[in-house]
Amino acid sequence: MSVPPSTYPSRLLPLFLGLFQAALLLFFALFVTYDEPSAQTEDTSLVANQVYSTFPFFQDIQVMLVVGLGLLLTFLPRYGFSSLTHNFLLLNFSMQWALVLQGLLHHFHHGQIHLDLHKLLISEFAAVTVLISVGAILGRASPCQLLLMATCEIPIYLASEWVIVTCLGVLDVGGTITIHVFSCYFGLGVSKALFRATQQPLHPKETPTPSSDLMSLVGTLILWVFWPSFVAVLCQPGDAQHRAILNTLLAMSASAVTTVVASSLLGRDGKLSPGHLQNGSLAGGVAIGVVADMAMPPVAALALGSLSAVLCVLGFRFLTPLLRRRLTLHDQCGIHNLHGLPGILGAAASVVAVLVASKDTSGSQTSQLSPAGGNGSEVVQGQWRGRGVGGQALCQAAGLAVAVGASLLAGLLTGAALRLPCLARPPERLCFDDSLYFKIQDQAESSGTDSSAEEGAVALKEQV
Repeated sequence: MSVPPSTYPSRLLPLFLGLFQAALLLFFALFVTYDEPSAQTEDTSLVANQVYSTFPFFQDIQVMLVVGLGLLLTFLPRYGFSSLTHNFLLLNFSMQWALVLQGLLHHFHHGQIHLDLHKLLISEFAAVTVLISVGAILGRASPCQLLLMATCEIPIYLASEWVIVTCLGVLDVGGTITIHVFSCYFGLGVSKALFRATQQPLHPKETPTPSSDLMSLVGTLILWVFWPSFVAVLCQPGDAQHRAILNTLLAMSASAVTTVVASSLLGRDGKLSPGHLQNGSLAGGVAIGVVADMAMPPVAALALGSLSAVLCVLGFRFLTPLLRRRLTLHDQCGIHNLHGLPGILGAAASVVAVLVASKDTSGSQTSQLSPAGGNGSEVVQGQWRGRGVGGQALCQAAGLAVAVGASLLAGLLTGAALRLPCLARPPERLCFDDSLYFKIQDQAESSGTDSSAEEGAVALKEQV
């Protein structure tokens, strides 16, 4: 008996995820293990100190991604279940996929991959790129499209990060270039290719309500509180990590205050825009990441936070409508304003910070400008010392160019792949609606549920 076309999407998702998880179980059974426990007291103490110093940061990042970012995406009033659930699903899927790829590429020795908390943390950072990129097409893509997008983006991100950090020696402890800029333009490339040159009209379910904006603002507050952990977790413990926390707090505090000023000046009768507050308050955290552990005065962190907030608010007010009108570029969550523009500003700030760094004979400034944590390999530090101030500044600019160029090209190719009919992109009239993917109890009890369900089945059948 043939399967009705309208059931393809609902069966494709569990089939895809089931096969993925089964393959992962087999892979872990064959190749993944933990380090053997050490009998040396010194080694045991070292491992314990690393766990106790890293795990609190790791927990903060988990709260950011699962709760904070999930709630931030609930500004669409009838898409809250989908935003939270798809964000949670993509985080876990992307983290496991990145764990496999990173293990095979960098940690596969003698037929085994030794798993530890640091490798899990790096894989979660890779998953962040997917969560940001999805914001460009939120509400207009099916779960199968989102999973395929994550499948394609993770290996491209890992390759891009290797080129930027290992080959070019770019300093970017907070992921401003490698994560925020890359994910932004990858998402915009996907959006451009997926929707092509068609103008996407304002959907009736797209307009936020006071309750949905309030939930999204709660997500902003959670992200704001825990953001310093995201920036500082990969810094070397001590002065570098302390400096990164302080600079991030200063930048985000300045961006929060400046967002209120800019939104009030641009709004009618001085009224604030919830969308500006939800995004502009976080812009400082995006921009400061690339220079967070560098030697710079506190006023520089405040100035960078303020400038990033201004760019973000102006982007929402003027640039997003212009790109939509002139380039037919769809950016549902405004990731270009929150991640792209502040990311470029942060990259430019890193060039300036390197150029104006004092070169004293003691070399203290050199050590403070050397990479830390995840980018703190001895090879990269040697490259920094060998190429000098001018060479490092050029590498910072080259890293930005690589991130933008590689992500845009890869995003366009991925977006073209997402147009496959079997991935069941939702029809326009059923976008931004939880009822397409969830059983909503209130709707089940209403009289109009049967007709809406039939409409969804018919629309999906037409799409497939």
